[in-house]
Amino acid sequence: MRTRPDVVTEDVVGDRTIRRDEAGYLVDPEDWDEAVARKFAGEEDIDLGDEHWAVLGFMRAFLADSGVAPDARFAFRFIAARHGESEAAARRRFFALFPYGYVKQACKIAGMKQPRAWSTG
Repeated sequence: MRTRPDVVTEDVVGDRTIRRDEAGYLVDPEDWDEAVARKFAGEEDIDLGDEHWAVLGFMRAFLADSGVAPDARFAFRFIAARHGESEAAARRRFFALFPYGYVKQACKIAGMKQPRAWSTG
């Protein structure tokens, strides 16, 4: 269920203030940087490694190019191409990185707004 976007809290990351919606997603994806990613990952008990950063970088580049967050299947295809494996294997690899899923963890850590229509992944 989507949270109310009008319920906003402020949070300090480093020397600046960011705004988050009721579920903790960034209100403005432009506020994202690596410090924000580390903070959000820490809140999810994820220690970001090279593979996490590759996926997050892909997601941020997709957002910059298209103006929208990538669908989970694009992230799975990115991982599949990166490792020369099937999308099914890539999906398993993805969930090893982000165990609670694409929307709950990957989108949040990558600084995306909370997706409106996705209910799985």
